[in-house]
Amino acid sequence: MTTTGNAIRVERDGDIAVALFDLPGEPVNKLTRSVIKEFDAMLDAVERDASVRGLVFMSGKDTGFIAGADIEEFLTFTTVAMASGASAEGQIRFTRLETLRVPVVAAIHGACMGGGLEMALACRYRIATEHAKTVLALPEVQIGLIPGLGGTQRLPRVVGLRAALDMILTGKNIRAKKAQQIGLVHEVVHPALLRAVAVQRARELGGVRVAAEARIAQRPPTGRRRESVVGRILDDTAPGRAVVFAQARKAALAKTRGNYPALPAAISAVKAGLRSAEAGYAAESRLFGEMAMTAVSRNLISIFFATNALKKDSGVAAGGPAPRDITRIGVLGTGFMGAGIAAVAAQAGSNVRFKDVSAAQVGKGLAAVRDVLRERLKKKQVTASQHADELSLVAGTTSYHGFANLPLSIEAVFEDLAVKHGVLREVEAATGPDAIFATNTSTIPIAEVARSSARPERVIGMHFFSPVHKMPLLEVIVTPTTAPDVVTTVVAYGRRIGKTVIVVNDSPGFFVNRILAPYLNEVGRLLEEGVAIDAIDRAMLDWGFPVGPVALLDEVGLDVAGKSGGIFHAAFGERLRSSEGIKRLLDDGRLGRKNKRGFYRYDDRGRKRGVDESVYALLAPGVSRRPTDAEAIQERLSLIMLNEAMRCLDERVVRQARDGDIGAIFGIGYPPFRGGPFRTIDAIGAAGLVQRLETLEQSHPDRFAPCDALVRLAQSKGSIYGSLR
Repeated sequence: MTTTGNAIRVERDGDIAVALFDLPGEPVNKLTRSVIKEFDAMLDAVERDASVRGLVFMSGKDTGFIAGADIEEFLTFTTVAMASGASAEGQIRFTRLETLRVPVVAAIHGACMGGGLEMALACRYRIATEHAKTVLALPEVQIGLIPGLGGTQRLPRVVGLRAALDMILTGKNIRAKKAQQIGLVHEVVHPALLRAVAVQRARELGGVRVAAEARIAQRPPTGRRRESVVGRILDDTAPGRAVVFAQARKAALAKTRGNYPALPAAISAVKAGLRSAEAGYAAESRLFGEMAMTAVSRNLISIFFATNALKKDSGVAAGGPAPRDITRIGVLGTGFMGAGIAAVAAQAGSNVRFKDVSAAQVGKGLAAVRDVLRERLKKKQVTASQHADELSLVAGTTSYHGFANLPLSIEAVFEDLAVKHGVLREVEAATGPDAIFATNTSTIPIAEVARSSARPERVIGMHFFSPVHKMPLLEVIVTPTTAPDVVTTVVAYGRRIGKTVIVVNDSPGFFVNRILAPYLNEVGRLLEEGVAIDAIDRAMLDWGFPVGPVALLDEVGLDVAGKSGGIFHAAFGERLRSSEGIKRLLDDGRLGRKNKRGFYRYDDRGRKRGVDESVYALLAPGVSRRPTDAEAIQERLSLIMLNEAMRCLDERVVRQARDGDIGAIFGIGYPPFRGGPFRTIDAIGAAGLVQRLETLEQSHPDRFAPCDALVRLAQSKGSIYGSLR
């Protein structure tokens, strides 16, 4: 007998009911309100049917088990009570799985995330496939929430306190074999055997023999049973748990600097559950409701939706040309950036012609590619065979042999216009008329590069961020003459190699580096005024950036910053003039981490070893270091960036605020909990921001005058995202 619902279809396999979850019209399964109603109805039917001896719950999609709750529904919550109530209702429903007349087996293939894992935790038995796509996680903290359907209560009982806190506070994915080792799943099988084994386990668990249930429930030995004595003391005794919670709170504070309230909230929910189940579930639903109403969660959810929307954005207006399928590319320049581009292209399965002017440089570049690809092998993200396949896709060359039929060449040579012009002319002579030439430049306008092109409509910018294999953003820069098919093809290829892509219009520095320039320039002014290096970095770390701005200058390289600063000064005048102190450091031969001489001291392995006090005499001769209020530092550095972002939006450098927010977050680590520069402007309010900038302009002329677009927004009493709310 088969029972069919809209999303959950129930089939019979003898005395076992198999519920197949397949949400119509969606690529993944999500727990929506309508699905929950079907879930209730399905459990009611199983409860009533005495011929059913067990229930298997599995996905009807090949793409995954359950991706979690429907995040769009979180945005419908308007009060803490409403969100808490939704959590409490979900807890009650999943508790039904524990008290159901028959045992429930979760058969997991693909992603089992958030509410999906919380549902599986309530099942009697969990089986996962050994497939690479099968991962389990509670990622709620990544959107500013905590697990709200019993996850903070059941997970510690299943895997132990320390492992549970690690999963909940990081949101990290756990692969099937690891899940079995820690006791998160009971069994791992081949995908082809999943249903048959799950049905058999449900039948065994539903049998009349108590011994059979005990035998099945204990298979296989879990990581918890193999723990050390110290591990058991930490997980299972009051003094041990006190130590674990204290360490977790300390680590969470150090990691987030207090900017992400979901982490301490999750710790509190887990701790409450150790007092009693009733207290634990009550704390979880209450704290879930409180987190759902925070600005942090709303901002993180906005990032989630923005990145999903960008995955569907072709880069041109609707109805534009379809992208070409790119499987072979050329990379010109085997330095640090070129090697990174070649490596990520190989990881995505592209054949790469990797060119430079000498065999020695090509050899160094290939070694750098091997180093990047070896990281994935060390982390067991690929097998030895897959690693060898990736390496084989990159072929080094000193000539243009093999370029004739390449559809895309990416230039990553030195940031010098004359050099780029020379490479462009050579590539165009070696490739076909439809070939695309993409320049990886961080500041030079693409139109300037295209001036030497015989076919400027085939020239586009691809601004990768360093290090390429770790930084998620790709800025695709278009000029007024760039052909639409070039745009769609490059955007699609950027996504293929795993990047979050934003399309920006051509302008010096584009968007990300454009808003970074005044921020770093103001750092130089603060240093010249006597503010300590570590005080500046500490203030901006507290504000939410992952790296302090002075440390960032060392990482980028003072030579790179100096060259970029000259381009910005020439393009935008005194407003973006670099500080004289940083120029003096360059004259002293300080390049930053790359030559172990910068603002900070470095050991022989390039590890930072504290502030180099000798730089102060170069930065501001005769000026002593003075204590400075962290909020004053944060005010100057953040507001000057926000003002520049608004200029970029007004000038249409970015097509919409969404792209700018994602670009800043993924490109320079703008604090995600603030939602990006444009959501920060809305949070402050245009009128308040104008007033604060005007006050700063009085003290620091020629840099803080609010831009016209911001003044207009303040006068209209509007907001950037107002029409979207």
